[in-house]
Amino acid sequence: MYEESARIAAIVPCHNEEITVAKVVGDLKAAVPGITVYVYDNCSHDRTSQRAAEAGAIVRKENIPGKGNVVRRAFADIDADIYVMIDGDDTYEAAHLPEMIDTLISGPYDHVLGVRQDNQETTSYRPGHEAGNKMFNRLTGWLFGSQVTDMLSGYRVFSRRFVKSFPAISRRFEIETELTVHTMSLRLPTTEVAVDFRDRPDGSESKLSTFKDGFRILGLISALVRHERPRLFYGTLTAVLAALSLIFGLPVVWEFWQTGLVPRFPTAILATALMGLAFLLGSVGLTLDGLRRARRETSRLAYLGLPAVCDSAAETSWGDSARKADGGVADSGIDSLLSETANTDYRTRSRVRTTLAS
Repeated sequence: MYEESARIAAIVPCHNEEITVAKVVGDLKAAVPGITVYVYDNCSHDRTSQRAAEAGAIVRKENIPGKGNVVRRAFADIDADIYVMIDGDDTYEAAHLPEMIDTLISGPYDHVLGVRQDNQETTSYRPGHEAGNKMFNRLTGWLFGSQVTDMLSGYRVFSRRFVKSFPAISRRFEIETELTVHTMSLRLPTTEVAVDFRDRPDGSESKLSTFKDGFRILGLISALVRHERPRLFYGTLTAVLAALSLIFGLPVVWEFWQTGLVPRFPTAILATALMGLAFLLGSVGLTLDGLRRARRETSRLAYLGLPAVCDSAAETSWGDSARKADGGVADSGIDSLLSETANTDYRTRSRVRTTLAS
């Protein structure tokens, strides 16, 4: 735990969420006093922006469709110590946010994943989504060597150095996959917190397509394996092509050994070409693996150039904020009050800070 104030920003991507966005904003502000809520209106055709502004959020617009585009824009534009990402459809319980922030700080961690707990009475999972999520969890864990329980969750808390070192290449709903793989590839400190997950309210429709977005996510995983684990990707292709070359070529070599003749020239040429291609892809994999290592070292150094969450939040103390707000309260009284709250949770310390500022 720490005593200093932290700038906490909540990023809420929205597309036609006028029914739910006001409640999401209100729940976030009630759960974490002092939080700044940014609602990004992503090409909505309803009153999402109006509802969000009325609820007290800072409304910004992203005109390129796709959740990934919103996250890339928000991560670049917003300056904070702790970042929260939550969907605007009111399916996640904002009351878990103080626990997630406390977990991030106490680790300290750079990434806290909200793992959705399925409630059979009010579930928001569709059968295809649940099965696909489990499949992607296992596949990604196996490919990148780190287990994850709910990689497609849209409820996460990040440190500043995670956000500012994240490239954000994805365009749409595959952004959660990229966030998870970024954590795995750089081996960043991460943990999981169970969160409640409920169904959308009446009149609110899901924008996620089971098959269309599922294939997008699968394609992104393939691309990330190619970039992040080139030896595995190209090594597998090398092994397959070499095996095919031997299957086609060994009978030709055996026949030549027995008779001194090569009656099947096309097969011999095909086997030779396949083996040559296998060696070529193997060389490409080794070259790209060297480049990947250099790129990862650069990314790691950029990540280490940013302060950890506790150090980042220590720039402005609660005592200084309270003195400015109160116009000069006695130092000893404020320091005494802050010291009494040093061992409490984040929710209590936030309320003390709000009281001092008022």
